[in-house]
Amino acid sequence: MLLTISTTAWPATDLGFLLHKHPERVQEFSQSFGTATVFYPEAGDARCTAALMLQVDPIALVRSRGKNSPDFSLSQYVNDRPYAASSLLAVALADVFRTARAGRCKARPELPGTPLPLELRLPALPCRGGPELARRLFEPLGWEVDARPVPLDEGFPDWGDSRYVGLTLRGTTRLQDALNHLYVLLPVLDDGKHYWIAPDEVDKLIRAGEGWLHGHPERGLITRRYLGRRWALARTALARLAELGDETEERLEPAVEEEAPADVTAADEAAAAEAEAQEGQAQEGQAQEVPGPGIPGQGESPKPKALNVRRREAVLAKLEQLGAASVIDLGCGQGELVGALLTRPRFTRVGGMDVSSMALTIAARKLRLERMPDAKRARLTLFQGALTYADKRLAGYDAAVLMEVIEHVDPPRLAALERVVFDRARPRHVLVTTPNIEHNVRYEFLTGLRHPDHRFEWTRAEFAAWARRVAGQFGYQVAVEPVGDDDPEVGPPTQMGVFTRDQRS
Repeated sequence: MLLTISTTAWPATDLGFLLHKHPERVQEFSQSFGTATVFYPEAGDARCTAALMLQVDPIALVRSRGKNSPDFSLSQYVNDRPYAASSLLAVALADVFRTARAGRCKARPELPGTPLPLELRLPALPCRGGPELARRLFEPLGWEVDARPVPLDEGFPDWGDSRYVGLTLRGTTRLQDALNHLYVLLPVLDDGKHYWIAPDEVDKLIRAGEGWLHGHPERGLITRRYLGRRWALARTALARLAELGDETEERLEPAVEEEAPADVTAADEAAAAEAEAQEGQAQEGQAQEVPGPGIPGQGESPKPKALNVRRREAVLAKLEQLGAASVIDLGCGQGELVGALLTRPRFTRVGGMDVSSMALTIAARKLRLERMPDAKRARLTLFQGALTYADKRLAGYDAAVLMEVIEHVDPPRLAALERVVFDRARPRHVLVTTPNIEHNVRYEFLTGLRHPDHRFEWTRAEFAAWARRVAGQFGYQVAVEPVGDDDPEVGPPTQMGVFTRDQRS
């Protein structure tokens, strides 16, 4: 059985650093069921390919199994294990590329965090569910999937296809993520592990699925198959995945104080915003903006509003200017913008969607849904969902808001978000805010990105280029506007793209 990993990132031979396997050497690794060999069929600056070949010893494999194995009896002697990629290859991959899967590289520490153009090939992969299942599992992770059924016998086409597929995956992602995708999903496609599944397999699944499994639309199927349909273990794993997703989303945006009422007047909202501005340094790199010098004779200037307050006010003002009557907040978190929208009667329909069920529970509590007047409650819809998967509930709104959301999405998955929002939901207006990384130098104590969950932050030119491309691709016009004080050297702290759908589209 064979797996090849190719890249064209210059210099492509950096793949050797990431895999901790030198391109000029052939290396062998003993496994309990055979021998794994790593070699490089090609190794140049323009393209480099690493191959993992697993040679299974059928006798050793039989001896390692007991009567509880799915391949017991005759299947021990007549099976596909020496030839087709399966859980055996996943185990060898985990052992041989252990350091790469952990995202470590002492020689080049910057490499593991860099997305690379990758191509993964598996010539023969047992796939219980056919090519369609392979696409369902890998496409949500940002892969371009080429899954072709292998015929039972090319000389007898009437016999039909076998249960094997030739699988090629292409995409731009971190090598660490690619290896973990394979480690989890190869046994899922095979649907038959070769070893006894102990409770520690739950921990292995959680570790390998970090950052992607909790939001996968097929996480139930993945979890059950990976754990050999041991339902008690699957229930434990699914519960832990749900908690993991909630904990991740809880960190995205600082919350409004619990005591702040959601059902307030405009004057109350202004007073609450002023109080929030005085709470000190804001999280997510949203430090208070530096006040100017005091006006002579009047003492120091008053403390300005926190950036997250100014951003919310800018979004609300723009929505009113656009004349939107129905608005959905995509990635609504704990409901700060949703609550502000509900204080304005002109917004007759308000939606809030978030991937985190815990964030939505907190939002419901802060919005005081149980005490909200019926007329106002009828205007509101809160629901759980993910922006990288098409959802009919997103359609039908005048405007959609993605406020500090896109920077939390892995770059390879941005294309899926673009299709979901601009092509499938297709509101008349879309407002997107995101940090301006050029402004980060104005935050004295900030190192790195503004939040630990940010996958990227864009310059003004990068955001403008992305906005123009998306607008052109999906039939929108776009204007980019500053949010916060527009520094003459490094620009504003936040940039907002205002997309408006062409009348003809």
